[in-house]
Amino acid sequence: MPVFRFEAIDDSGKTEAGVVEAESLRQARALLRTRGLLTLTLLPAQQAALRAKGFWPARRLSGTDRVTLIRQLSSLLNAGIPLDETLSAVAAEAERPLVRERVLELRSEVLGGSSLAAAISRQGRDFPAIFQALVAAGEKSGRLGWVLERLADYVEHRDALGQKVLMALAYPAIVTLVALAIVIFLMTTVVPQVISVFINNHQSLPLLTRVMISVSDLIRHWGLALGLGLLALGWLLRRALAQPAVRLRWDSYLLTLPLLGKLVRGYNTERFASTLSILVGGGVPILTALQGAADTLSNQALKRDVADAIVRVREGSSLARALGAQHRFPVLLLQLIHSGEATGRLPEMLERAARGEATTLERRILLLTTLLEPALILLMGLMVAMIVLAVLMPIIEINQMVH
Repeated sequence: MPVFRFEAIDDSGKTEAGVVEAESLRQARALLRTRGLLTLTLLPAQQAALRAKGFWPARRLSGTDRVTLIRQLSSLLNAGIPLDETLSAVAAEAERPLVRERVLELRSEVLGGSSLAAAISRQGRDFPAIFQALVAAGEKSGRLGWVLERLADYVEHRDALGQKVLMALAYPAIVTLVALAIVIFLMTTVVPQVISVFINNHQSLPLLTRVMISVSDLIRHWGLALGLGLLALGWLLRRALAQPAVRLRWDSYLLTLPLLGKLVRGYNTERFASTLSILVGGGVPILTALQGAADTLSNQALKRDVADAIVRVREGSSLARALGAQHRFPVLLLQLIHSGEATGRLPEMLERAARGEATTLERRILLLTTLLEPALILLMGLMVAMIVLAVLMPIIEINQMVH
């Protein structure tokens, strides 16, 4: 049944917006009148979405919305409720109008004869390719509820792991910005005012103090130009990394770094193993599953290795040998894949590898934050101490001269 987006006012003059399901515009207006609403605008949902885009990007479902939606669908489908009734129930329970609108659009597509996977594919901005592949596999195997439950667990765990990585990188970034702000304030405000007293008295200044004066002058007179130069350098670096060849070399270099390389490898390996596990376990063919798992990788070097592995597997090679050809994936992952291929328990072994990589990654993140916190605090204290010492040294020399 078509979905319409409306904006109306009630008897008290309060504006209300949302979606309504009806056979036609006339029926939609009639339904709104029965609710005591005076229609201001009423458009088909897809047409209203195109009109609403304008300059701003279209609204998208959040990660929490997707997980909640998938869990509700899996619970109802596992209880034996038909798909159209499941979608109706989920739409009725949706708290956000955007979620209700998306679910009603899915229901309209399903009632029109489309599969749920095809309906999801038409909403690609809200549902990534792995969602489409898994839903298609679930519908084909008749285990859609089970597949959706696994998908919800996967997305929830992936988002939690991504947040941990982000927080590990956000803390040192915040501390660094605060330290720079404090140093810039001292160098542009405090140091010039204090040092000017000694300069006016024509006193010879210590080397550290002269260096601080030079740095202070540089920041005060050329600070804006330096800031713009750094922004331009960052923009150029981003443009350079947009080039596939440059990005590939950069990502390959990242994997060779002592601590950061292990974090990058662990994060990508966990996503790859968990995605491949759920795809293979959902009945997706191995070559299609490998391509879907490769799409979740953020490191281009590892993604190229998976692309090479797809070619090798298509030619008859085992998955473990194909992935280990470039020696970038962890040995433990390759051993578990080899064991899974030999015993016919590949999804289980991949899931075990993903759990192991997630545990190792969390431990390394904890080690990183444990090392960075005191190091950044010590560096900040050292910079402030040098500024204070540069100010105090001329005062100490004056006292010695007086005595």
